[in-house]
Amino acid sequence: MSPATAMLPPQKVVILGAGGLARETAFIFDECNRVRPQWDLLGFLDDDARRHGTLLNGRPVLGSLAWLEAAEPSSLRLIAAVGSPPVRKRLVARAAALGFSFCSVAHPSVVKSEFVAVGAGVTLAAGVILTVDIRLGDHTFLNLDATVGHDTTLGAFCNVNPGVHISGSVTVEEGVDLGTGATVIQGKRIGAWSIVGAGAVVTTDLPPRVTAVGVPARVIKTHSALA
Repeated sequence: MSPATAMLPPQKVVILGAGGLARETAFIFDECNRVRPQWDLLGFLDDDARRHGTLLNGRPVLGSLAWLEAAEPSSLRLIAAVGSPPVRKRLVARAAALGFSFCSVAHPSVVKSEFVAVGAGVTLAAGVILTVDIRLGDHTFLNLDATVGHDTTLGAFCNVNPGVHISGSVTVEEGVDLGTGATVIQGKRIGAWSIVGAGAVVTTDLPPRVTAVGVPARVIKTHSALA
């Protein structure tokens, strides 16, 4: 760490959301700070008024997204931590319209080569492994122990749940939600805003806006892009 880096004040950050994923994201920030103090996590924002003024793991729910209207965009960064990809996209759009920028955060245990391109607002939880020539789209969340193989692209707003394994040369389009323990074999494509059930094994390409479950994964229904 250079002297210049050591002198930088912690970056102020606010989490959009106040559910379980938001609390897990706060934990990632705390673990990063144990290695090197670099984040000043102010609290959470949530549109549920019943949460306002409460504490979540010692940090306040500051208010709704309207709280941002009185904040200076240059003074802090945001990160969206809501499990639903469509809801996450809507929250990001509202905050971006007010001029705010987004930070990314990775748990110290993440294993990632230098040949990984990480977008804005990406969260990498403990145990994530990313090999080489991988692209992660903006506001994608990789949860506990997810692995991603070579030459794979994940679009924006994807949700990769715990224990998901994505093989090499896979394309996961925008807004895909991969359930806990799902597997995607080599070279497959999953269309935008599709949902893959927990434990499913994707052995063929999947079209956009479908739900697929089972081993091998089979489409059981279609749905709108942003339900």
